[in-house]
Amino acid sequence: MKLSQQFRCLVCQNETIADSHADLAADLRQQIREQIIAGRTDAEITTFLADRYGDFVLYRPPVKPTTYVLWFGPFVLLAGGLYALYGLLKRRPASMAKRALSAEDHRSAENLLKFDSNPNVIVYRDQFAEMESDFRNGVLVRKQYERDREDLERRLLEDCREIRGQTTQSPNSKKRS
Repeated sequence: MKLSQQFRCLVCQNETIADSHADLAADLRQQIREQIIAGRTDAEITTFLADRYGDFVLYRPPVKPTTYVLWFGPFVLLAGGLYALYGLLKRRPASMAKRALSAEDHRSAENLLKFDSNPNVIVYRDQFAEMESDFRNGVLVRKQYERDREDLERRLLEDCREIRGQTTQSPNSKKRS
């Protein structure tokens, strides 16, 4: 029965009534057979089932005000997601703009790496050692090494400021009151 492929099983909800083994699906298949024997058209049978069980029973519900969310909701969500992504990407370069670390910042990072025994700093020390090894072994080119090293130093300084409860200002600027 080709017509039973067009209706959703109200019990299973992800199967057609033709594929479902639920008792209600069997009853609906029987109703469809009886109506076909009675000489009703596919449109009349569809209208009967939709009136009785609602548009949910239809795998292709009609476009009307009560089904606008079903038909247009995915497109609205997609447009909203794309708009949010656009806004995020548009703001990202401004938030990612990084100033070059000062000589004092580099010295602070070096001192932290040499003398600080905080477990977080020890992790950074290991990351710097691994990066140095990659550079010496030719895995990183100089430009990439310098950029990665500065990024890692920046993160180290920011993390240490957070750990010590300081503001996220650079070490060479005055603390806010």
